[in-house]
Amino acid sequence: MTTLVVFLIIILGSLVVTFYARAHRQSNTLSEFFVANRSFVSFLFFFLAVGEIYSIGTLVGFPGGIYAGGATYAVWFMGYILLAYPIGFFINPLIWRIAKRYKSETGPDFFQSHWNSKGLGLLMSVSGLIFIIPWGQLQFAGLEEVLHAFKFYLSPSLALTIAGALCLAYILVSGMRAVAMVAVVKDVFMVAAIVIIGVAALSAAHGSQPIFSHLVTSSKTAVAVPASETLFVLSTIVVQAMGFYASPFGMQYVFTAKSSRAVAKAQIFMPLYMLMYVFLVVAAFFAALHIPGLAKNPDFAIFAVSEHLLPGWVQGIIAAGAALSGLMVLTGLSLTVSAIVSKNVVRQWINPRATDVQVRRWAEMVVAGYLLLDLLLTVIAPHLMLNLINTAYYGFTQFFPAILAALFWRRATAVGVGTGLVVGDLVALTLYFLHVSPGGLNLGLIALVANFIVMIGMSLITPRRHGSTSGEPLKIG
Repeated sequence: MTTLVVFLIIILGSLVVTFYARAHRQSNTLSEFFVANRSFVSFLFFFLAVGEIYSIGTLVGFPGGIYAGGATYAVWFMGYILLAYPIGFFINPLIWRIAKRYKSETGPDFFQSHWNSKGLGLLMSVSGLIFIIPWGQLQFAGLEEVLHAFKFYLSPSLALTIAGALCLAYILVSGMRAVAMVAVVKDVFMVAAIVIIGVAALSAAHGSQPIFSHLVTSSKTAVAVPASETLFVLSTIVVQAMGFYASPFGMQYVFTAKSSRAVAKAQIFMPLYMLMYVFLVVAAFFAALHIPGLAKNPDFAIFAVSEHLLPGWVQGIIAAGAALSGLMVLTGLSLTVSAIVSKNVVRQWINPRATDVQVRRWAEMVVAGYLLLDLLLTVIAPHLMLNLINTAYYGFTQFFPAILAALFWRRATAVGVGTGLVVGDLVALTLYFLHVSPGGLNLGLIALVANFIVMIGMSLITPRRHGSTSGEPLKIG
């Protein structure tokens, strides 16, 4: 009972902070709703950006992956994030500068304006939506895991309906500002939960040495990457690092910053968050040694440790941190989907004369529709979306060549960029569904290479239509 009370207090508190965010909004424009009027200083942008990075997968998937697969999973998960940070430091401030120049509020806005091509904008919109939909379902599935792990006895459909309603309320109250404020609350409790669990595991095991020495001798889980998997792990790290900031929602978060310098400053401090993985690794290996019987559901590993070692009120903090991680990401995804559909589909192709008020109404309806769709897929057909979830990151990564072309290659054309994107998506999906992994490489890398080759080749043989200011030099600052 104590666990539930603490959990509910923190969740309701997250809703309160969205009303605080509403009181600090600068206007009632679409720019305010979708990108907070580009007003976030480094502090708020930092929490917004890392909030998407360290989501419910950090608390559920990472320890569960170590419990089931050992060090291989940890090396991949931590490796691609560490490689992604320097990439983000160099490219995200430049993305912000181009987006500010074109007044972009969505990823498709960015590409459409830069290449002066409505067709490319539509293609980017459709591709992004295809892969964002299952990503939202993944957050619902994670929330369901949290509720089940902490024995909150609500039916899955009712619990997830409440979660969806809460996400809708966040957005209706204050749009992107709500996402940022919920990210701050989420991070406070998520980091606290991770540190508490890790320290409790260390205390119970009398230090880290007994945990790791026993693992080496007991063979309960792998503590080294097998030689046969090295190439796949390394190629996966490279692919996912390049796709880390290329998703439509990742780009939209970058647009919220006050300046390119605010983006660069936040990027400098983001690697500090990796310190929490020390505690997660310890907790995951503790579970592998001392809590058997999770083989069928390794995602319960971190929650099993908390139940084994901690009092109810602390478990309430952990449950709230995990739930807010999923809610924050789901809210951000919903806002991104609503922005793309209302601006890049409805206003561009269905009703070009739509006013800002009409676009805002479309956006709010799309949020509700997107949440309902993901909720139904989670409850009614949870296995239907599994393959698409597995391919979502491949799809996000295919935007990376277009980003590099926009930043560094003036010869790139809309036809080249669009054709490369389509080829990359098709190669990734084909290889995935045929269960083909040439040379033991991550198939996403093969798709990305195909994307680059086609983009370059087609750009060299097609004329370029320049955006209004695309020839201006870019620099951080």
